[in-house]
Amino acid sequence: MTTAPARHLVRLGPADLADRVGEALQVYVAAMGYPPSTARHRRTLWLDHIRRPGWRAVGWLDAADSLLGVAYGYSGAAGQWWYEEVRRGLRSRPADRVWLEDYFELTELHVRPDVQGGGLGESLLRALLGGAESSRVLLSTPEHGPQAPGRAWQLYRRLGFHDVLRDHRFTGDARPFAVLGRDLPLDPQA
Repeated sequence: MTTAPARHLVRLGPADLADRVGEALQVYVAAMGYPPSTARHRRTLWLDHIRRPGWRAVGWLDAADSLLGVAYGYSGAAGQWWYEEVRRGLRSRPADRVWLEDYFELTELHVRPDVQGGGLGESLLRALLGGAESSRVLLSTPEHGPQAPGRAWQLYRRLGFHDVLRDHRFTGDARPFAVLGRDLPLDPQA
């Protein structure tokens, strides 16, 4: 009888994430400190993202096949909500719009709070971006709240992400967000 490894990193195809979307959203809600009802509102969006060009996802599983962490993203492009929101934020800074050319949008990266701090987030990020064909990566993260400036910020800074926009307000959300970016590929792991 073979035993499953205690933890293992896996690539998730569209069908895999669709099958695990409820579990993935539980990880998201716990990691972000959101009310459980948030998952219901995000489900359709996450399933819609699966169909975007360049979509890819990775996850950490434990020995019981439970999801410990998840990350996904896709190729950013004009006409997508996030692209248009960031473009609006950069309207007074035309030179910085180069960030919106040929980028991979790191849409979600979450690790269950009970296993944070053990390198799972960095390995998710590296696995996800390792095969991205874009020349840069962009993401947004809350400026304030339970997760800022916590471990996620530390990870992004350690891996060379820098400010593209700060104190940005996305339509429909009063919270301030930072948009961070860096060129790809990532530097090799030390």
